[in-house]
Amino acid sequence: MTFYRFSHIAVGLLFRILFRFRVIGAEKVPPDGGVIIAANHISNFDPPMLGISLPRPVSYMAKKELFALPILKTILPWLYAFPVDREAGGTGALRAALRMLKEGRCVGIFPEGGRNVSGTNDEKAGAAFLAAASGAPVVPAAIVGTRRLRPFARVTVVFGDPMHVVRNRQSKEDDLEKGAAEIMQRIRTLEESNR
Repeated sequence: MTFYRFSHIAVGLLFRILFRFRVIGAEKVPPDGGVIIAANHISNFDPPMLGISLPRPVSYMAKKELFALPILKTILPWLYAFPVDREAGGTGALRAALRMLKEGRCVGIFPEGGRNVSGTNDEKAGAAFLAAASGAPVVPAAIVGTRRLRPFARVTVVFGDPMHVVRNRQSKEDDLEKGAAEIMQRIRTLEESNR
């Protein structure tokens, strides 16, 4: 049994004991092939909440500073996380994610670029870029209930229908910005309808 699989089972059991945890629409995640899971991000609990909700392993971009911490630098690669240097624009992480998608893996991304506690972060174009460049579908996901997390609180992870982002290089408008806005709108709609 891999460390990822062990963690998936153990954390899943723990969260189901601690919280009133439910998952809606996990069957909408394609069982194989490259796929991008794009979700809102309010709490540090969101990545594991999303991970245990998925029927397949997911690789996350994580800020490179986490890989400098003694324990996390060992554990994060075992959990299929890979570093992103936000100060350098994240191009290395995007290339790594694109390679994973072409290998048929599942990549998790938070389009707001990090935790959005205030709700004022603008969406970034990373998920739309990856979808357009790889041809992989984007499955929007909303994590609801982690803003004020406490024992026995209701936490819901809901998945929406897969969508595609196509970039038309002849278009005068920026298709990636439109794609990013559409992804974020679908996430917010899922979030609002499951509060």
